[in-house]
Amino acid sequence: MKKILLIATGGTIASKPTENGLVPSITSEEILAFLPQIGEICQVEAIQLMNIDSSNMSPSGWLKIARTIEAHYDSFDGFVITHGTDTLAYTAAAMSYLIQNSRKPIVLTGSQKSIYLRDTDARKNLTDAFRFACDEYAQGVHIVFDSKIILGTRGRKTKTHSYNAFDSVDFPQIGQIFDEKIIYYIKERTEKDTVFYHELNDRVCILKLVPGLSPEILKFMGDNSDVVIIEGFGTGGIPAFDESERLREIVKELRDKGKFVILTTSVPHEGSNTQVYQVGNEISETLDLMENYNMTIESTVCKMMWLTAITQEYDEVKAGFYSPVAHDLLL
Repeated sequence: MKKILLIATGGTIASKPTENGLVPSITSEEILAFLPQIGEICQVEAIQLMNIDSSNMSPSGWLKIARTIEAHYDSFDGFVITHGTDTLAYTAAAMSYLIQNSRKPIVLTGSQKSIYLRDTDARKNLTDAFRFACDEYAQGVHIVFDSKIILGTRGRKTKTHSYNAFDSVDFPQIGQIFDEKIIYYIKERTEKDTVFYHELNDRVCILKLVPGLSPEILKFMGDNSDVVIIEGFGTGGIPAFDESERLREIVKELRDKGKFVILTTSVPHEGSNTQVYQVGNEISETLDLMENYNMTIESTVCKMMWLTAITQEYDEVKAGFYSPVAHDLLL
């Protein structure tokens, strides 16, 4: 029997109703008590790392999770992290950069309804997560939710209430859990050494463009960040007339100060391509801006937090950004 460590962080799966709404308050041991059948799948130990709403998750929380896994890495065959759904995709992406080439499975799951309730998706999701964590082919960071197995760098929450809350964005889901069996569409194997990283730079922000946006907002964000990700229109277009010229001036000012500016799109699927239209190509080429192409926004944020914690040298960060990690970038 494989030995799995449950790392509980809170979220809806661990919540109970109060007069002010759901509040995470169920402990890791109580969660396991709802699922006595897990003992037939694996040996389990549990750590209550935190008990928070995932809206309160932060880079310091990600580092705490990664350090916990590193400290117990040699003692367990796999890891299951229970997590709130709202920022689960960000945490999965962060783990993909903080723990690279893991030969052991690191599985994130949660639920849309508390495990405390009779009518809930929590028990199936958690059982599936343990089942996948025990599979002989499982490696690396994945999300297991509503029977889907999704790569950590490709997951996104796409529904606020439905049980099928997560999708794999522009990349096939790795597999599915059906009738208590793991059905693989893609089998991943790594022979590289597992590498743990210990720092993140949280000075990363996102600016979503809307028609008529004041360019001074970009200046404020840039002055208070190291990395600004600009969600443009369509394939990554940036306004290029009238007062919008000021937007481009500010982008240049930020670049001159050594800030990292990344162009992307606010469109959910198929990624950016700023070379398609003049409004994107001109600014991208002139100022040597980075572009995230088909990376998810969650992976873009976490990858830049990881890279800029290692170095602030532009060419090194750019080279690292365009070097795929766990299929985050499809070239």
